[in-house]
Formats: sequence, structure tokens, C-alpha cells
Amino acid sequence: MPIFINQPTEIKAAGNKPKLIREYVGRVNSKTEAVSIARMKSPSGWIEPGQTPEFDEYTLVLKGSLRVTHKAGYIDVNAGQAVITQKGEWVKYSTPGPEGAEYIAVCLPAFSPTTVHRDE
Repeated sequence: MPIFINQPTEIKAAGNKPKLIREYVGRVNSKTEAVSIARMKSPSGWIEPGQTPEFDEYTLVLKGSLRVTHKAGYIDVNAGQAVITQKGEWVKYSTPGPEGAEYIAVCLPAFSPTTVHRDE
């Protein structure tokens, strides 16, 4: 039987400024461990600690621009573009542009604070 998701759960985000995370599917809202799907809204100047997660992350930028820093440099992902980061790969997300960013993040398996492995 299909499982209807009536509304997302807002989750507190890591980083230097408030970022809105609305989880639709995942460990918190739907008790799903296989995948998480969340809509993010980050203000201009937001940056979070680097991480080496145990999950792949698929990100589709809807508005603005998301910067994905990795060991070899960085990628600016603009509205209408996407990026895939792989488990075990160090990355750091930020929104240095004037618009910030709004994007969808899909994590396989689902995001977990214990498997993201943020830098201290």
C-alpha cells in the first residue's frame, strides 16, 4: 500500500547561519532508512563543516547556487543543475552567492547524524 507523506519535518541544520531543512522522506519524518529526500533553503553566506559521509548524495539546485568544495577544488552548482557526491568522499557545502540556494537533496542510504562524519 502506498505511504502518503502529508507534510515534512523541519530539521535543525549545521552551519554558521540558519538553514531550513524540510525532510519529506527519511529517518525522522517517515522512518525510512533506505533513502532520504529533503528540500533545503540556505541563506547567502551559509557554510557548514566539511564531512565524509557514509552515503551518496544527489543534489538538484532549484534556485540560486550551491558550492560543493572537495579535495581537488570546488564546483558551483546553479539553478537547473545537479551534483552527485559519493560516500567516503570529503565535501563541504556552502552558499556564497547573493541569492543563497534552494535545493533538493537525496541521500542513499538515508542521512543520519551518525553517518555524516562532520569535521570538528
